Amino acid sequence: MGSLAVRKQARMKRKKRIRKNIFGSKERLRLSVFRSSRHIYAQIVDDTCGDTIAAASSLEKAVKEQPKFDNKVAVANYVGKLLGERAVGKGLKKVVFDRNGFLYHGRVKAVSDGAREAGLDF
Repeated sequence: MGSLAVRKQARMKRKKRIRKNIFGSKERLRLSVFRSSRHIYAQIVDDTCGDTIAAASSLEKAVKEQPKFDNKVAVANYVGKLLGERAVGKGLKKVVFDRNGFLYHGRVKAVSDGAREAGLDF
């Protein structure tokens, strides 16, 4: 197995362990983050019915129209703010954070910081 496959397998193992305990209910929806090597995606999910309430990613037009960001962490922070604003606009305040097996630092932490700045509580 290549090192990429080993890393993905380790992330999936962490994800499974985390998702045993995290479940988005009607009161506290789940904010799920996915990061690829180039982009970051975040969405707020209601696990009771499987609906995505709000979503944001670095591929959106709103992000691309911004002036050039310094680095990927700055982009992730902006995506978090964008998602937080959309969620607050729909009347959501409390969420539970799902880091999706990724370590909580860098871009994943930046998304959560941006969402907190926009008014989400978790």
